[in-house]
Amino acid sequence: MSQQNSGKTDVSAMTDAWSAMTRSFIQTTAAANRAAVSAMVPPIVTDGSDEDGSSRSSSDEPRSNGPTGVEQSADIVSAPIPSVEYSDLDWEFERTTDTPDHISVGDTVTFEKTLSEDDVQAFAHISGDTNRLHLDDDFAAKTRFGKRIVHGTLVSGLISAALARLPGLTIYLSQDLEFQGPVGIGDRVSARVEIVDSLGNDQYRLETLVRDEDADETVVEGEAVVLIDEFPE
Repeated sequence: MSQQNSGKTDVSAMTDAWSAMTRSFIQTTAAANRAAVSAMVPPIVTDGSDEDGSSRSSSDEPRSNGPTGVEQSADIVSAPIPSVEYSDLDWEFERTTDTPDHISVGDTVTFEKTLSEDDVQAFAHISGDTNRLHLDDDFAAKTRFGKRIVHGTLVSGLISAALARLPGLTIYLSQDLEFQGPVGIGDRVSARVEIVDSLGNDQYRLETLVRDEDADETVVEGEAVVLIDEFPE
């Protein structure tokens, strides 16, 4: 009987240890995923509309309450664009139209943010791109760049952030890119998309451009095709 009780005790102890380890792993993974999503899926905040009906973002507004009335953290606020729920106050955007029915050739969206050390580390973690050029100072100093640089895919990912701020539910269909220069960690970067052709069936061709504002240089050029759906009821 004592041997049976001892066996049950051992199994119980092992089960408790395994459960604790699993909870710790899940919490760590969830935290990492939240950090990576914050870096890669930028939401927005606006301070209203200009006289022509276009929207402008603002990093000068005080923090506000979210949809539930609970006060948000100082760097996250609710946003009025249904495709993107929250925004970091450091992010900015401008767009020339707020209504999907009014989208036409010539409309633009510009999204801007600083690509930080945290962004680079989070992107390396979630993408698996651990190229030492982006993570190792000593290694990167010996390369043609002389320092660590931001992942090219992270830089071009700001195009997706700009597309998310088109009115309507934007769905990526294709993207062609040409990388023209590096972006330093900590640089302020802007992505601009402009509708250059209406392809019918709610599809549009856009010119896409990313600039390093600190270096005053164009770093990525290309074209994208998107489908803009209505939001589900």
